[in-house]
Amino acid sequence: MLRILLDENFNHRILRGIEQLVPDLDYIIAQDSELGRASDPVLLAWAAEHQRVIITHDINTVTKYANERLRYGKPMAGVVIVPEDMAIGTAVEELAILIACSEPEEIENQVKYVPI
Repeated sequence: MLRILLDENFNHRILRGIEQLVPDLDYIIAQDSELGRASDPVLLAWAAEHQRVIITHDINTVTKYANERLRYGKPMAGVVIVPEDMAIGTAVEELAILIACSEPEEIENQVKYVPI
């Protein structure tokens, strides 16, 4: 199972749905931790250090900095991009399966887009 860091812009209705399907979900919400208002490079570095996959709606800057980390050979736990306009039910189902059925090494150093 993946350990998750939710970007501060992530839809909490999706989170509540995932919690119902994955009761032992291990997650941190950036804005509820010391990472509130952290820049994307800081978020990515922290997530790599703590082996947490970032889930975000931010297709522009998170993706840019994630690809930059990879280009320079820096480790990354992984990033999952969820389109903001995706139906909540679809996002919940896709993410619940990905989180519950994936091992960390399967997403390490990758940027994935939902739906997968």
